[in-house]
Formats: sequence, C-alpha cells, structure tokens
Amino acid sequence: MTSTYRVNLAAGEVLFREGDAPTTAFLIEQGALRVTAQLDGESIVLGDLGPGALLGEMAVLDDAPRPATATALSDCALTPVDRRQFAERLENADPVVRALLFSQLARYRSALATLTSGAEPLSIEEAAGPHGAEHAHDKIRLESQLREALELHRLDVLLQPIWNISEGCVAGYEALTRWQHPERGAVSPAEFIALAEETSLIVPVGNYVLDEVCAALRRFADAGHDAFVALNVSGRQLQDATFVERVLERARAHAIAPSQIKLEITESLVLDYSQVSKLIDRCHAVGVRVALDDFGTGYSNLGHLHKLKFDTLKLDQGFVRQLDDARCMAVVRAVVGMARALRCDIVAEGVETQTQLTQLTALDCDFAQGYLIGRPQTVSDALGAFADRRGIRG
Repeated sequence: MTSTYRVNLAAGEVLFREGDAPTTAFLIEQGALRVTAQLDGESIVLGDLGPGALLGEMAVLDDAPRPATATALSDCALTPVDRRQFAERLENADPVVRALLFSQLARYRSALATLTSGAEPLSIEEAAGPHGAEHAHDKIRLESQLREALELHRLDVLLQPIWNISEGCVAGYEALTRWQHPERGAVSPAEFIALAEETSLIVPVGNYVLDEVCAALRRFADAGHDAFVALNVSGRQLQDATFVERVLERARAHAIAPSQIKLEITESLVLDYSQVSKLIDRCHAVGVRVALDDFGTGYSNLGHLHKLKFDTLKLDQGFVRQLDDARCMAVVRAVVGMARALRCDIVAEGVETQTQLTQLTALDCDFAQGYLIGRPQTVSDALGAFADRRGIRG
C-alpha cells in the first residue's frame, strides 16, 4: 500500500526514471534498489542501495532532473522525504556546512558526467552509509511520521488537573501533548516537540493543540464545568504576529470565553522581554491570561519581571521537592509574597505528597499541580471526575 508517508514497490518496479522531476527523496526501509544511467545508449549500473540509504536526494537538493533510474531489485518499502524537509534545514544550517554540502554535490555531478563503463557497482553494505548517519535518518523518519500523525489526528491532548487550594476543587488543567507511535510506542514529548521546534512543524502542532483545547473547553461549558485550560507557547508561536488573533478565532469558533484559555511561556523564552511584553498586552486586550512557566529554573531576571504583567507564576517542581529544607521554604515564601505584590496567582508544580500540599497551604500558595492532584487524563475522564465530585453520575 502506498501513501504520502510510505511507498511500497514490487521487485522490478521503477521508482523514478532518468530525466524525471526531483520532487522527493527516499529513505529505504526494506529491500534493495538498483540505480542505473544511460551512457552511449547502454545502461550502466551506478550502485545497489539497501536499508538505511538515502535515494534521490542529490537531485532534490540542486533541483535538477533525475540523473539516473531507480528500479526495485526486491520488494521494497521507502519513506518519502519532502523537499521542504531539506530546504528548512539548509536555510538554518551554518554557511560553511552549506558550502561543504554543495561542493560535494558539484563533485558528484562531475563524476557522474565523466563516468565510464566497467566500474564495479557499490555493494548494498557500502551504500548504506556510515553508522553515524543513523541518527539523522531516525530524525527524517520521525518527522515524516509526525506529519502523518497530525494529518490522521493521532496526537493525544491530555489534561492534568490544577487544584485550587483554598476552595478545594479543580480550577483548571494544563494541556499536555502525547504521541503513541504505532511501532515505537510512546514517544517522549521532549523528543517530538524538540523535533517539531526545529522545523515549521511546531506551528501546526500548536494549532492542533489549541483546537483540541477549545473543543475540550466547549465540552466543559456544556457540562457546567467552569474551568480554564493552560497550553504552552513555543518560540515560533511567540514570533507570530497573528498568534493571539488565531487563539481568539478558535475561541469564537467553539463559543468559549477567551478568559478560559491561559497561555504558558517558559522562562527561556522570556529573554526577549519586548516581544513577550507585546504578547501579554495583546492577550490581556482580548481577555486571554498568561502564565510564566518553570519559574526559578535559571532564567529569572527580577529586573524585568515587574515589567511583564503575567497573571500567573508557575513555581518549578524543584522547589516543591525541597520544601523540607528550611532555606528552600524561605525562598518559596518569598516567591509567594512577590507574586502577591505583583498581583499574580501562583501554581506549585510537581506536588506528589500530602505533606507538600499541606506545606503549600501554609505558605498561602493559590494552586497545586502534580500526581497527588491527578495525572494527565483524557477530556472524557476529566468530565467524569467532575461529574463524580458533583454527585451527578450514578
């Protein structure tokens, strides 16, 4: 079966022919292909390629017609590599790296043009490439699969409850994206989010999560659950001048109040104070709230914090884990006092024990989040838990 993200060939089938347009490269997953070119009317074997080899990438890189024909020697499975996947990386690559790449490309073209008959074709083992290229191949493969997961709606957006300490109830949730890969199982968010941030994929991933959050808030509203949902903002979204308008448009489409959406910005992104300040002002103008995530993890600059009108400070879980230490307790007490002075509420992350919750209550912390409060759950499970607390589900 052939799809946008997988190509299957039977033995003897041609993948592309000499002179074809170079729209796509391929990563060979299974099987072997033979690459041939015409010289003086005769077919010359350039090489046999097997699993782990890239095929057709040179023509894609310099946008030239295919210099050879690729034919399956056996049944094959290939992952297509879109031109954009190369272009985005080349645009962001070091100029020296680009120069080296195109120097090698020129030598390849020159060698191909002067090739004479009688040369032995490369073996499949020789053509598979160096072992160190496997990491790059994995990233190419995973990026194509992430694109497919987005199109097929296979990313899960789970909600982790946030507890209102003084009122003793769930006030809201943080949206967390999870990917259950059909072959690899659960893919670490640190891996696939980092991959998405390397390319423009982080934008469609962010839009996907935003739409899922708005749909969840609509379901909450229909059930009488007046909760907010917080979602993380990436660096690319922060740079997008239309991002806040997109948030507002999706809120309107789902008929929810913008105040039910909270955007979380990590400390590492706050270094661009001017840009973050403008984003906060745009959010406040339409009723969207903004939180500073992972507060206290190394980027805090109190000289600028008073200029950034965050609605919430999220205290990093590292502080919560050390509340038994008197000095750490003193720091958290000072942070809570500072949040009060700045008219922010404060969420303590990583709360896992009743003792920690009791300590945070004594410190007059507003909200708690962590496994003690609840693990990430589906929207349906969150609604079920809400119904149970209200006593309306038998």
